[in-house]
Amino acid sequence: MEIYNLFSSDISAIFISLKLALITCFFLGLIGTPLAYYLAFKSKASKSFLEAVVTLPLVLPPTVIGFYLIIIFSPDTYLGNFFIMLTGEQLIFSFYGLVLASVIYSLPFWVQPLQSSFERIGKDTIKTANTLGANSLDTFKNVIIPLSKRGFLTSFIISFAHTMGEFGIVLMVGGGIHGKTKVIAISIYDHVEQLSFGKAHFLAAGMLILSFIILICLFYSNRKSVVRIK
Repeated sequence: MEIYNLFSSDISAIFISLKLALITCFFLGLIGTPLAYYLAFKSKASKSFLEAVVTLPLVLPPTVIGFYLIIIFSPDTYLGNFFIMLTGEQLIFSFYGLVLASVIYSLPFWVQPLQSSFERIGKDTIKTANTLGANSLDTFKNVIIPLSKRGFLTSFIISFAHTMGEFGIVLMVGGGIHGKTKVIAISIYDHVEQLSFGKAHFLAAGMLILSFIILICLFYSNRKSVVRIK
C-alpha cells in the first residue's frame, strides 16, 4: 500500500522528469551539434570566447543561472512578453520555461563530449572528403556522424542523466508546481522536508540505480569502442 501511495502521488513527477530530459536532449541535439562542430573544426579568435560561454554553466552555481533566467523569462522582458502573446501564459513557472532553462544549463554536457569526438576525426579527414567531391552536408552525414557515434551516445547519456537530476535550476525557474513543473529531485526534497524518509528513499534509490546503470552503459560502450579500434 505504501508503494502504491508513493506512485499515486509522485508518478507525475517521474513522467515530467522523463519528458523534460527527452525534450531537452532533442533541442540540445539541434543546437549543440552544430555548435560542437563549429568549435571542433573552426579556428577563429572568437572560438575561445564561445567555448567560455558554453562552459559557463559548469562553473556557475545553479542559483546564479536561475536568478538571471527568472529575470529574462519575466513578463516584463521582450522574450517573456512575446511568449505570453504566443501562448497566453507566462514563460516563467511553465514547462516551456523549464525546457529552455534545462537546454541552457545542460548545453556543455552535450557540446563538450561531441566536440572531443569531432576533433578526434581531424581536419584531414574532412579535407579528404571534400577532395573526393563531397559537400559539407554529405561529409557530415556520411563521414562525421558514422565516426562520431560514440560521441553522440555519450552526449545523449550524460545530458539525459544530468537533466533528470536537476534541482536548483528547475526549482527557481519552474517553481515545483505539482503536475506541471515538479520533477523527481523536487519531489525528493519535499518528502525530506515533510520527514517522509521512506518515500524520499524510494525515489532517491531509484535515481541512484538509474544513474548507476546509465554510467555502466556509458563506460561499457566507450570500452567496447576502444577495443574495436585496437
